[in-house]
Amino acid sequence: MVWFKRKPDPISDRARALNDEIAALEAQIKTLDGRLQHQDTQPRLRSTALPQSTTLQRITAPTHAAPPSPGPVFEPVDLDRLQRQPEPSNTPAHYNDLGIRKYDLPALVHRIRNHFRGPAASNPKLVSYLAAGGIQGLRPLRYEKRVARNRFIVFFIFLFFMLLGLAAAFFRRP
Repeated sequence: MVWFKRKPDPISDRARALNDEIAALEAQIKTLDGRLQHQDTQPRLRSTALPQSTTLQRITAPTHAAPPSPGPVFEPVDLDRLQRQPEPSNTPAHYNDLGIRKYDLPALVHRIRNHFRGPAASNPKLVSYLAAGGIQGLRPLRYEKRVARNRFIVFFIFLFFMLLGLAAAFFRRP
């Protein structure tokens, strides 16, 4: 049947191809590293014209670059902004005359709305592409939502008529 057949997923296929490429590159890196290690085991030949402790300084034409600084350069950092504590949520303004915490309806609504909204997307551009159908080979999410909604409606109607038939057969008196 067509219902149980999985549709090919182009993103999964692309991810699989990229993983294969990564594995091939890692194998190539290992072989090159092995060659490099093999070359390091062979003795190096040195010139004996100069003693070991002396090195040659290359003489270059003077450039207009600034001379290197003698030490590290530190940028100024605003420590007050880093160490500033956020406002405490338990200030005296949050309590009434009897010492009971005031009921904050807008904050409650905001918390509930954020709870149902879920976390923000890590890649909002990808989400917008998926929602609009901007990736070749993938249907837009609004189409998928419509299909799921229609399936639910058909299933609900089917279940309703099944329960109605069972109720009619069960409660029917001879």
